[in-house]
Amino acid sequence: MPVLPGAEPYRHEGGEIGVLLCHGFTGSPQSLRPWAKHLAERGLTVSLPLLPGHGTRWEDMQLTGWQDWYAEVDRELRSLRERCAEVFVAGLSMGGTLALRLAAKHGEAVRGVMVVNPANRMHGLSPYALPVARHLVRTTPGIASDIAKEGSTELGYDRVPLHAAHSLRNFFRLVDRELPQVTQPLLVLRSPRDHVVPPADSARILSRVSSRDVTEIVLEQSYHVATLDHDADRIFDESVAFIGRIAPGVGKEGTAVGG
Repeated sequence: MPVLPGAEPYRHEGGEIGVLLCHGFTGSPQSLRPWAKHLAERGLTVSLPLLPGHGTRWEDMQLTGWQDWYAEVDRELRSLRERCAEVFVAGLSMGGTLALRLAAKHGEAVRGVMVVNPANRMHGLSPYALPVARHLVRTTPGIASDIAKEGSTELGYDRVPLHAAHSLRNFFRLVDRELPQVTQPLLVLRSPRDHVVPPADSARILSRVSSRDVTEIVLEQSYHVATLDHDADRIFDESVAFIGRIAPGVGKEGTAVGG
């Protein structure tokens, strides 16, 4: 199936500091493209892949699971590591979960982690019924476009395939057990008015990681897809400041060492 217009992956070759961005469940790179471009304009090397089964039609996602989505970002991280001296990982929602697992599994190969409304548990889909329900019902209503800003929309599926949702639930449980292995500097940006992922998920993640350098920022004006919402510019600026503090090669005038 052809990729939906706007859902294409984004890559930019910049300096020696790289950032891997991971989009969310049933979403696409469209939700993170402005963030990716902001980082690219500041001289960073940026990779924003399209996860398998996403960005086409929900029927394609029905055939994929967390192993497919994680394998894609794992490959991208390894590729960035070959080209960059230091690499950061970031993500929105499930993309935040993917970023946290990359940090847990790759250790010092990941310099820092930035997550926006990261997901930790399944909510609203009767998760305990999923093992059976997925064989009886193919989909439930979609979760895309939880955005406060008028006129801003997220490119995502209008249905959630339950086979994929069941896999996602298993992934959340796996990553929750691995969170103590996350030791890198961590930036958590969360929306208190999130209708997809409750604040309890961020609180759980913060309580489980082993990171000592932790920054938590509350996005008061945004819903779940904060990267397309009122607080988008703050997310972009805070992430550049976070990277610049940890990897001083990022310049204040939009350049990076080696860029």
